[in-house]
Amino acid sequence: MEFDRELPSKTPVEERLKHYREFVHRLPEEKLQKQAGRCMDCGVPFCHNGCPLGNVIPEFNDAVYRKNWQEAYDILVSTNNFPEFTGRICPAPCESACVLGINRPPITIEEIEKHIIEIAFEKGLVKPRKPNVRTGKKVAVIGSGPAGMAAAAQLNYAGHQVTVFERDEKPGGLLRYGIPDFKLEKWVVDRRIALMEEEGVTFKCHANVGVNVSINDLLREYQAIVLAGGSTVPRDLSVIGRELKGVYPAMEFLKQQNKRVAGSDPLQFAQIESNILTEQLQATGKHVVVIGGGDTGSDCVGTSNRQGAASVTQFELLPKPPESRLPGMPWPTYPMLLKTSTSHEEGCERMWAVTTKAFLGDEHGKLKALRIADLEWKSGVDGKPTSFVEVPGSEKEIPCDLALLAMGFVHPQQQGVIQELDVELDERGNVKASEKNYATNIPKIFSCGDMRRGQSLVVWAISEGRECARKVDEYLCGGISRLESKDHSLLELAH
Repeated sequence: MEFDRELPSKTPVEERLKHYREFVHRLPEEKLQKQAGRCMDCGVPFCHNGCPLGNVIPEFNDAVYRKNWQEAYDILVSTNNFPEFTGRICPAPCESACVLGINRPPITIEEIEKHIIEIAFEKGLVKPRKPNVRTGKKVAVIGSGPAGMAAAAQLNYAGHQVTVFERDEKPGGLLRYGIPDFKLEKWVVDRRIALMEEEGVTFKCHANVGVNVSINDLLREYQAIVLAGGSTVPRDLSVIGRELKGVYPAMEFLKQQNKRVAGSDPLQFAQIESNILTEQLQATGKHVVVIGGGDTGSDCVGTSNRQGAASVTQFELLPKPPESRLPGMPWPTYPMLLKTSTSHEEGCERMWAVTTKAFLGDEHGKLKALRIADLEWKSGVDGKPTSFVEVPGSEKEIPCDLALLAMGFVHPQQQGVIQELDVELDERGNVKASEKNYATNIPKIFSCGDMRRGQSLVVWAISEGRECARKVDEYLCGGISRLESKDHSLLELAH
């Protein structure tokens, strides 16, 4: 009641467009304490339910308010392996479930989380957690994204010998190659990888299981295998002109730029539908259209502006979301509201309820324009859009030299390890493994993260990795795991 919600300041747009570094500043300690003090220590803290990890939020807010950084850090990492990632790139469903958010701006939970872990690193509170006893059991984790890293970290804490296999040149998965550096600088990822290596986890890069690493060798050498390769096959747009030069999946564009920032060859290991991409993707001087209104599309907007695009336009098939909750979005559910990202602030024309009908090219097979049309949506009783029709006479052409398809991902890549193992897939093409035990139909093969649940949030990936690790530990130790579930950790803290 005493303080309003306050977020950290940001570097001005004209300055931050000149580089790829993070531009959100730190809150002074006094302001951070006030933001933590806004937490009401609710009798029923719905933020726990909003967070897929079950983070113990009121307790670490109180520790920050009291400036007890050791306690705040201990509470935070009891449920979250990588708060330095979630504190930067999570959409914060916990804040949507904050009780204060019913009639006031919610607590700045994400920012407080990021500050706790960064202050903990600065104060030397983050130390390697090495297991006292090794079990002698070996586990292979395939994929080094947030799910694979979380599974590897937890299994290592349980005393197993863990090796993570990554097909690219460095570990991190989507954290390294999908999230732009201006949202997550890669020294943050490197710092965590180095800490995990010090704890005993082994990372093997350039190790594409099913291609240059034999799955049969892994089955012989390891007592359990965790499939955590992510959902990497992009959703395509099958319209006239899709084959034109200038139409690409968004992730190829983002990955190339991340590699440039890292000082490596942007074409190394770059693939589009299993074909080696031989073209440098850059937006400099081009009219860029990003097709897809989600976070990946927003990342393409920010990257295109930094590369010096002539113009940047972003399409969304759905109608413009409301700015406040509708009856069909009751608290504490996560509402689909209008989100203006920092990339949108940097310059972008946003178009809603638009469909792309064709890509138009010149005589050399290069993209030059898009044919689009407006859509009219019908909504259900809850206010959510249900169906659409094309608005008659709305068809038009707009100039476009580079079209980036940011419409999400359909399922994991099935060539390679999935086909070799012949694991069962669900109706969406993901690896079939229930939340009950994360086990596939093949003995000692488990799966977690986007590869199992489909495209989702980084916080869900970490949650899946942790829960999968607990089930793998139970399997290796005869049904009794020393790793806590998110529910057990809350109970233990309460006791």
